[in-house]
Amino acid sequence: MDKRNLSVVSEFMLLGLCQSWNKQVLLLLIFFMLYLIIVSGNIVIMVLIITDSHLHSPMYFLLVNLSFVDMWLSSVTTPKMIIDFVRENKTISFGGCMCQILFVHFLGGGEMVLLVVMAYDRYVAICKPLHYSTIMNLQKCIGLVATSWTIGSVHAVSQMVVIVQLPFCGPKEIDSFFCDIPLVIKLACIDSCNLGILMNADSGVLAMTCFILLLISYTYILLTVHRSSKAGTSRALSTCTAHITVVLLFFGPCIFIYVWPLSITWVDKFLAVFYSVITPLLNPAIYTLRNKEIKNALKRFRSYYLHSKGHINA
Repeated sequence: MDKRNLSVVSEFMLLGLCQSWNKQVLLLLIFFMLYLIIVSGNIVIMVLIITDSHLHSPMYFLLVNLSFVDMWLSSVTTPKMIIDFVRENKTISFGGCMCQILFVHFLGGGEMVLLVVMAYDRYVAICKPLHYSTIMNLQKCIGLVATSWTIGSVHAVSQMVVIVQLPFCGPKEIDSFFCDIPLVIKLACIDSCNLGILMNADSGVLAMTCFILLLISYTYILLTVHRSSKAGTSRALSTCTAHITVVLLFFGPCIFIYVWPLSITWVDKFLAVFYSVITPLLNPAIYTLRNKEIKNALKRFRSYYLHSKGHINA
């Protein structure tokens, strides 16, 4: 295509989840409440773990990082979606669109690796309990978390290097509530079929590699403990159930978006909502509702707050 005929696209139009005004008002209320729960829930977990010395262990250090990532992963897309429910003109600038892509893939890629790190932590705790404190020391934990952030950064930048160089000159409507690579590539003024496959493969390789590592890790944990004792099997299942649930909730949508895209609009939108809203919402609940240490820390925090308030009133 002749470059002289190309016009620079300065913004994109987000079509959102639906067009009905009544449905948008309802969705506004629902997602606003969900977002408040996501932010407050993850902040509570981070505050409890940081302030309570009983929770200063490798598993909870990793959980703090997961809560932090989940909170920001949702914050990249959800506030914009909520605001757009009351806007007639649902536009996003070219720079804003690129930022959404960058941070979604940076945080999403980092979370994938972080979940693998958490599986490794459970493997050491269950299969090598006598060496746990030696293997999972603070320096090792910091190194593993830094690795997850680094891989997330490399993944996001590798995607952005390609996307920002694409020519956009024609249609600018994105049939979703945020910018994501498969949808943005379709708007480029080139034959984007092969490029779309390549970019999806980039995300798909990372997702499938992490998913396979997780399956191997948890399978090995359960098989190892099963050979040890039946009581150990029950304990291992109880410990790993929350982790496995989070893995399935997080990787399920990712696989259908990037590895095995269905190309059905309403399904793609549902998966995007699940990935960016539901998973960050469920993670705090899954990790805390069955966790006695978190519950006890919450009771201690509440008692300390009430005790301090009593002293002030006195």
